[in-house]
Amino acid sequence: MTKTPPLMNGNKAALLKTYEIDLETSHDQAAIEDAVRTILRSVGENPDRDGLLKTPERVARMYGELLAGYNTDPEKLLNGAVFDVDYQEMVLVSDIEFYSLCEHHMLPFVGRAHVAYIPRDKVVGLSKIPRIVDMFARRLQVQERMTQQIASFLMDVLDPLGVGVVVEGAHMCSMMRGVKKANARMVTSALMGCFRESEKTRAEFLSHVQRSLGDDCLI
Repeated sequence: MTKTPPLMNGNKAALLKTYEIDLETSHDQAAIEDAVRTILRSVGENPDRDGLLKTPERVARMYGELLAGYNTDPEKLLNGAVFDVDYQEMVLVSDIEFYSLCEHHMLPFVGRAHVAYIPRDKVVGLSKIPRIVDMFARRLQVQERMTQQIASFLMDVLDPLGVGVVVEGAHMCSMMRGVKKANARMVTSALMGCFRESEKTRAEFLSHVQRSLGDDCLI
């Protein structure tokens, strides 16, 4: 039986709950500014000196931008750009830059995502795949969960034959602190449908990704 994608079936509430998107949550600028002032005082700084006077306001605005994924409306994101097609070959968008925040230390991790799917009877507009990556990157994250969420979301909204996602990230929490390994990179993958079941499809996808990642990164 073909699964009806929740968004296409009008069940938007189910999609929001599944992917932890709360469109009712507002960004509390004032509360963040107060918290930043408290942190500045706690580390021995003076939040009223010239260089720091507007820092709480800037930080609050920054978090509004970096954590916008919690309030992204997936229906508006897709904006009707899902099209019926008679095409069942691989669609791949590679080298999608992303910026996220590690949920353990709230330090950035940055990298590239490579996303592919094989349509059953629907494709999504090219610009929407990077926007989907951003929706899950722009929140407090761990790379493993983000990779899985991107793949699962595409399976839900397109009902394709399969989805493959590979993400490569550099994590400031291991570069700036802790083990302090500046060149360490993390690679995660999520393979669903025919990308998991078919060795040929999986090998084709991973060979494309390997060329993007380079010979130093073996997947």
